[in-house]
Amino acid sequence: MGLLSFLSRQDPGEGLKELMARGAVIVDVRTPGEFNTGHVVGSKNIPLDAIGPNLDDLKKLNVPIIACCASGMRSGVAVGQLRSVGIEAVNGGSWYSVKLAADQACE
Repeated sequence: MGLLSFLSRQDPGEGLKELMARGAVIVDVRTPGEFNTGHVVGSKNIPLDAIGPNLDDLKKLNVPIIACCASGMRSGVAVGQLRSVGIEAVNGGSWYSVKLAADQACE
């Protein structure tokens, strides 16, 4: 699935569910304090300022990355960093939206 087909979907959650079915890892780029107030079960908390030092490890996972945060702003920045080293990554937006898609994917 290409980026354009992902973006053109009526329900963005459908694209996230497809990526999750392909083994995508959810990376929450909020601070640990924010993460501890609620997050997607199984997601990795890598704050935005720590994405750069973790790019090699994330690339070794060899799976798509769904980035999320509080609103989609920080995760958008993270996606740019991830893509710059060839990682397939999408901005899932808010962590809660990604949580809803993950919950639906498990049904």
